[in-house]
Parts: sequence; structure tokens; C-alpha cells
Amino acid sequence: MKIIDGKNAVLGRLASYASKEALKGEEIVILNCEEVIITGNKKNIEKNFEEKAGRFGHSQKGPRHHNTSEKIVKMTIRGMIPNYREGRGREAFKKIKCYYGVPKEFESAKKITTKEKKGKFSRVKEFLK
Repeated sequence: MKIIDGKNAVLGRLASYASKEALKGEEIVILNCEEVIITGNKKNIEKNFEEKAGRFGHSQKGPRHHNTSEKIVKMTIRGMIPNYREGRGREAFKKIKCYYGVPKEFESAKKITTKEKKGKFSRVKEFLK
């Protein structure tokens, strides 16, 4: 089992790493999903979230975004797993667990961390309603 601390982790890189490890058969636990970073222009990211979420939290067009940070992270990972609905992809997707904060069972466990990110970025929690 690999335990990843999502604090200061870039969302796309975290998702690709987690999906590759899950496809290899490894169980993945991602902690602090609210602290995951989305790089890029904040206005463009906000616009994208608002367009897809719709006015009342449901979609007018296109896919809908979830209202919790752990679901946003998990759905990003799902997008990087081929055939997540059947066979090997389904098994890999079941092995990924995402958490808000750090549950008591993982407080003393060894975690994979990333370095502090510099530059323009936003955290996932900033786009939740």
C-alpha cells in the first residue's frame, strides 16, 4: 500500500502516478485532497468549473464536477485509467482511496510527499462551493 500526502502535489502528476501504480496492482491512499494544487490561471480554472457545474450544482451541458475535494481528485485519476468500467481498469479504480485531511489510521504511517511548489497555482478547496 502506498500512502501519498496530497499537500503541495500537482493534480495531474498525482493522478498519473496513482493511476499507473493502481494498474500495477498497488493499493493507493491519497490524504489531504483539499491541499492538492491545480496549476494555471485561476480565472480560467474557475470559469471551467462554473461552466461544468452549472448554476445549481448540476450540469446544463457536459460533465458535472463534484462538490468535495476527494471526489475531484478521484475523478481526475479515473480519467487516466483506461477502461475504468471493465476488467483491469475497474480493479485498479477500486484500489484508490482519497481522503479529506488525515484519518487516524494513517497519522503515523510513512507517506510519500512532494516539495513546496512555487509559482501560480490554486488549491482544489478554492473551487468548492
